[in-house]
Amino acid sequence: MDWQNEKCVMIIDEKLPAGMIANTAAILGITLGKELPGMVGADVTDQSGSRHLGIIEFPVPILKGSPEIIRQIKRQLDQPDFEELTGVDFSDLAQGCKTYGEFVEEMGRVPESDLRYLGIAICGAKKKVNRLTGSMPLLR
Repeated sequence: MDWQNEKCVMIIDEKLPAGMIANTAAILGITLGKELPGMVGADVTDQSGSRHLGIIEFPVPILKGSPEIIRQIKRQLDQPDFEELTGVDFSDLAQGCKTYGEFVEEMGRVPESDLRYLGIAICGAKKKVNRLTGSMPLLR
């Protein structure tokens, strides 16, 4: 993949406590790694001979947003103009479930409009990702 023309960002609810921000970023990152395994580089060896697993080959800025902004971006990702982008969302419903089975069951009972988004990650063509997120500030 040509990472010069690709971009990946995460947008996380800036009002979450630090632990939930970290958890949201971790969940989004793990899911992106599954969905886009080619973005993870090869394993490396340090000077001492210790092996280190490969990490993502490019930066992933974490931007601040609100649940409303995240919902708006999620809906834009469903539009034909952005359908080739990869989007991963994480909601309060997902965060509150103890097992994946519970998550699957609960999601089937809840309309999208009732979800409160904690974060979303987007990867794909840099120009399109920038159209969705270009003016958003970094989460610090």
